[in-house]
Amino acid sequence: MSSKVVGWLVKSVLLLLGVVFGLDLLAHFIAEFAWFKNLGYLTVFQTQLVVRIGLWILALASTGGYLVGNLVLAHRWRYRQPVDIDKTEPGALKLTQLLLVLVGLSLLLASLLTHIGQVIIQFWYPPTEIATSSSQILQQFTFSATANLLKHWLQMPWKLLLVAGFTVFLLWHPGFVLGAIALCLSLGLGLVVSNHWTTILAFMHATPFNNTDPLFGHDIGFYVFVLPLWELLRFWLMGVTLTGFVSVALIYLLAGDSVSQGRFPGFTLPQKRHLYGLGGALALTLAWGFWLDRYSLLYSTQGILYGAGYTDVTVDLPTKTLLCLGAATIAVVFFGRAVFPYPARRPAKLSWILSAYIGIAVVAGLVLPRGVQALVVQPNELAREESYIEKSIQLTRAAFDLNNIETKTFQPKADLTPAKLKANDSTLRNIRLWDTRPLLEANRQLQRIRLYYEFPSADVDRYTLRTSQPTDSAEKNATTSTEKRQVLVAARELDYGNVPPEAQTWINQRLIYTHGYGFTLSPVNTAETSGLPTYFIKDIGAGNNEGTLQTATPEIAASIPINVPRIYFGELTNTYVMTRTKVQELDYPSGNDNRYNTYDGTGGVAIGAWWRRGLFSLYLRDWQMLFTQNFTPQTEVLYRRQIKERVEELAPFLRFDSNPYLVTANVDVEAFNRTNKPAVPGTLFWVIDAYTVSNHYPYSDPGQENFNYIRNSVKVVVDAYNGSVTFYSVNLNDPILKTWRGIFPQMFQPLAAMPPSLRSHTRYPTDLFRAQSQSLLTYHMTDPQVFYNREDQWRVPNEIYGEKSQLVKPYYLTMKLPEADKEEFILLYPFTPVRRNNLIAWLAARSDGENYGKRLLYQFPKRELIFGPEQIEALINQDPVISQRISLWNRQGSRVIQGNLLIIPIEDSLLYVEPLYLEAEANSVPILARVIVVYENKIVMAKTLEQGLAGIFQADGQEAEAIVRPVEAEELAPPAS
Repeated sequence: MSSKVVGWLVKSVLLLLGVVFGLDLLAHFIAEFAWFKNLGYLTVFQTQLVVRIGLWILALASTGGYLVGNLVLAHRWRYRQPVDIDKTEPGALKLTQLLLVLVGLSLLLASLLTHIGQVIIQFWYPPTEIATSSSQILQQFTFSATANLLKHWLQMPWKLLLVAGFTVFLLWHPGFVLGAIALCLSLGLGLVVSNHWTTILAFMHATPFNNTDPLFGHDIGFYVFVLPLWELLRFWLMGVTLTGFVSVALIYLLAGDSVSQGRFPGFTLPQKRHLYGLGGALALTLAWGFWLDRYSLLYSTQGILYGAGYTDVTVDLPTKTLLCLGAATIAVVFFGRAVFPYPARRPAKLSWILSAYIGIAVVAGLVLPRGVQALVVQPNELAREESYIEKSIQLTRAAFDLNNIETKTFQPKADLTPAKLKANDSTLRNIRLWDTRPLLEANRQLQRIRLYYEFPSADVDRYTLRTSQPTDSAEKNATTSTEKRQVLVAARELDYGNVPPEAQTWINQRLIYTHGYGFTLSPVNTAETSGLPTYFIKDIGAGNNEGTLQTATPEIAASIPINVPRIYFGELTNTYVMTRTKVQELDYPSGNDNRYNTYDGTGGVAIGAWWRRGLFSLYLRDWQMLFTQNFTPQTEVLYRRQIKERVEELAPFLRFDSNPYLVTANVDVEAFNRTNKPAVPGTLFWVIDAYTVSNHYPYSDPGQENFNYIRNSVKVVVDAYNGSVTFYSVNLNDPILKTWRGIFPQMFQPLAAMPPSLRSHTRYPTDLFRAQSQSLLTYHMTDPQVFYNREDQWRVPNEIYGEKSQLVKPYYLTMKLPEADKEEFILLYPFTPVRRNNLIAWLAARSDGENYGKRLLYQFPKRELIFGPEQIEALINQDPVISQRISLWNRQGSRVIQGNLLIIPIEDSLLYVEPLYLEAEANSVPILARVIVVYENKIVMAKTLEQGLAGIFQADGQEAEAIVRPVEAEELAPPAS
């Protein structure tokens, strides 16, 4: 085959690849443009696109220009012919020395590229957990990072072989390999920089916190908004300058057949000046890095506290400042040598200067801090660290918003009476006896209806229900009595993975199985006589009203909106679908038949035109879209239907709660509609809590989290039918939210604009509450000496669930706080001391009305024994009569599940309630078998909560099946210390 034909084929293939890549890029752009426009957030997309493209071009051009320009200069000034061995320059190297230098530079380059490659992969394939760019840590290439890589390579020989192969190939074809590295590094760093578009925008619109750090005196906003940009610049500079220096040095060292000649004759004057210039840029980058490392001391973990301690301030801070000035001085010397070659016959040996600098860095950076910590700090640790501990406590409490927690003393009394129980009837009627897990298991057996339906989660909420209803026109103006009931809401979503394999065709997946239908709503405190859950709302279809959900009573039907219960956007909607086609969509099953429907909401993007169909088939990688005959000019595609993915794509600068919850409410959907299409009135909405987070808050201890600042500043509402997304600002004082409101002023609505029927269902989010509670376990201690001694360290207690021990989770209660005059929706978390099981405190977060967001910490007297969950579980399981009954039920074929143990504060007393569920081992439908109630010196196990309370508080109210057991005096005694 002639060279012309080969050239023509190569050009044709390259042209074809270019066309395919261009079309793919065009398809991606049009699909993203259409999606954002359909949701009414086109400005968000345009801003993101302009900034990302601009950053990518800037990073690509600057990286490529620097690396390629230096490679061109190196090829111009390198040795072109083998050099006469008798002619040498200063700095000549023998073969052994040359090989050591070459291998060292190759390993350095390999470790740098591996480090940058890992960072690129993290941005290309982000972790599955919810993590936003504001909480990502950009790992810098440092000496410790290089050492860790080498250690990792030694532990995995196959990776060491890959590095060896890279080194051999690099030394064999340095020009080709270094050119490829320059290209790939330019593209990769462009990707990393463009993915930090949120960092750039936040820097440009930074909002001050009006609070300064105690070490450098900078506003906190400097660390949250400015420092991340400087770290990004450092990462880019290190990758570019180090790669440029090593690449040029390798070209010079390998030129002139130096390896085959057995020696390197030394660098010529142009080569020296070139390397001096590159060395100066690298030294300046190192100086910049040491300067930024000064700020990293605010996040130090080397002492007993989080943040800069005595050693950090007195040793590390001066050391890093000195190393910064030293590196800057070396950079000046290098630049001077590059511009003005040293004329003296005996120039100062730079190797001595560099060796001295490295020696100082090792001694001052590694040896001296450890010596000071061991000899000066540890013998007098409290005195040395006390002021720094105080700073860490103050700033951690500020970052996690612990300062606004009101602390009170709770003195339990044994004075509960039937009269007090009656006065707190609303609390008792809302004690949660149904946990989400057994309820979901029951739903899957009783309410799934078809295999392709699934209940992914159940959420605790409260609804105002009518207890009476006017019966004739004369009573129309009469006041309707209502009550608030705590309920569990579970969405019946469509899980296409449960469709039988033989029915999993393209038409079924994309055109027919498009949505879920309805939900169940169950009271948390009641069960049927059989032990199965009671349903206020269930099934599909009620009498002649096909398609509606079945309600338990007319009052429930009048209280809970149930029209348009279709779920096109939810937690399980991971597939894209096409609607308004010639094929009708499965709506809901009716007996042995199915009912069908056609979507008429606003959540779709038009693909009726042939060119749009082609572009979307490329974007979705679905070639069957090109050949189907089922599309019409009105056909639309619905994609990104998974609600968390949907909101994350719109606002990647926010962190979202792991537990969205479904709310049914009558709402004017046009208030959410940001499109020109008329919205279809729906009643199902998802509420998602969103957080502003940062990991750059000085002195703030992140604990087990990957952030050390958090605020619940935004609540998001997603229409389950139309797919519309609305962001509501909750915390207007949050500087991070202020920054993003300044960037996207049209994106956020005031919380007052949220419809009241939805706002009444907002609740204090569990993820935030859990993070604050974990921080509070340690940082409730505000005295530095108490903190240092860990005298009052708390922990989250354990409980028995089923047959396994697990940590207690925060739980919602409808209860009346000691200082309140009515019941409200509370999120509660109990705490116990470390290495002890008695109850020490409980934290409550309020969710209703004007009290939303207020938190109260109730601490118990430390000299009295207040039973904690583990002690109550022990009392229950060691009681011979109750444990014998549980063992009897736990025979082969069935098992008992111990549910969540709830601690219920009533007036000034504590009531403990634990449900017992009974289920078969196969095809289980859990039933509520018994309820265990513990109060003071009695344990009662009865069929219902009412019977259990009667067994404790009314001697003549016991039923034969209730088991009433006393708690012996020695069991109540506190454990010996």
